[in-house]
Amino acid sequence: MAVESGWPESLIRDIPDFPTEGIIFKDITPLLDDGDALRWAADGLADRFSHTAFDRVVGVEARGFILGAAVAYRLGVGFVPFRKPGKLPYDTRSVDYQLEYGVASLESHTDALAPGQRVLVVDDVLATGGTAAAAVELVNSGGAEVVGVGFLIELGFLGGRAKLGGDCPVISLFCYGGEK
Repeated sequence: MAVESGWPESLIRDIPDFPTEGIIFKDITPLLDDGDALRWAADGLADRFSHTAFDRVVGVEARGFILGAAVAYRLGVGFVPFRKPGKLPYDTRSVDYQLEYGVASLESHTDALAPGQRVLVVDDVLATGGTAAAAVELVNSGGAEVVGVGFLIELGFLGGRAKLGGDCPVISLFCYGGEK
């Protein structure tokens, strides 16, 4: 597929004051709606971790499900959803974390990951790092090991990468402000 200048970044739109005033939300819906761009994003994440051995991909609710499931499919490994509280039907474990505009929680099934499994965490945006750090903590709480964290977008100016430490690779396909 030919990549034009500014594509597929031109398919990410800014929505001011969403979900609260002062936040500029990076809306990836137009990118997901374009088959070539969606393939580019999933392949880009998969390619960057294709030489890393892992057993599962964790996708963080909700857009991380889309990208994470596509990466898991492409690389032939299982997929585990990390969800908001009350959305999973079986026994769960949870982690609370701070967002740039509030407090939230992530949950997983208690049997979703086994001790010693190697896990890639995928989400759409790395902002302040709270959600990603909570996902890493939730993986570790079950005895599994995070071997990488991948994002479509990184808001580098918010410094979220620092919350993930230096224990595993962190990649993003687009970085707005700051170094990636």
